[in-house]
Amino acid sequence: MSRLPLIGVTACRQRLGKYDSHTVGDKYVEAAAHAGLPLVLPARSVPSDPRQLLANLDGLLFTGSPSNIEPRHYQGASSLEGTQHDAERDANTLPLLRLAIARGVPVFCICRGFQELNVTLGGTLHQRVQELPGYLDHREPQSESLAEQYAPRHAVKVQAGGVFEGLGLPLEFQVNSLHSQGIDRLAAPLRVEAVAPDGLVEAVSVRDAPGFAVGVQWHPEWRFNDNPQSLALFQAFKEACQDYAETRRAS
Repeated sequence: MSRLPLIGVTACRQRLGKYDSHTVGDKYVEAAAHAGLPLVLPARSVPSDPRQLLANLDGLLFTGSPSNIEPRHYQGASSLEGTQHDAERDANTLPLLRLAIARGVPVFCICRGFQELNVTLGGTLHQRVQELPGYLDHREPQSESLAEQYAPRHAVKVQAGGVFEGLGLPLEFQVNSLHSQGIDRLAAPLRVEAVAPDGLVEAVSVRDAPGFAVGVQWHPEWRFNDNPQSLALFQAFKEACQDYAETRRAS
């Protein structure tokens, strides 16, 4: 029996009580399990060697997070007081993502992971989209109900000729929205796959990437089995990981 593809799932570095901890939401782990065997990747103080990690992985899921990328990584203005950062995660994920794309390892980037994809390839970010004229407030409602927070908030329009169209996704569909940051300058290697009604880029793919390389600003991992568009994205990621694993075994 062939082994399952091994899927790296990025973790955050957070203080839980008195202790530094490596954390990742269960919803990401379960979504990664659709593609293979999830392996949580800690946000170590001394980053793991990305070459060694990629020698053993068949895919990578770059997760969302309460934290934002430190602006120095995209020459942005200093964050406002109270902004949550995760320097250890930045130090681990950004070089790992860059090398994974170059090597053709399948990557699926969600929310913070979507922003990491843009930054690591040379793009920049808006730090507070809701404060910019002409943009929607893309933050989640202040509710204790997860079902309300992850409910559909706005449509996205799929751009012609890209990966999403090739997957058979509808020309327009509804997504949830739980973010304050967003893409400002799009990295040159990225292709826009979908946009929000206010023009904010909501999904991208990497042009001419040797492997599956897709990012979305929303959260398709939330109850993905119940959403046809989310399931289509995770199914495409699964197939890419399986193909990559078979190629690795054959080489």
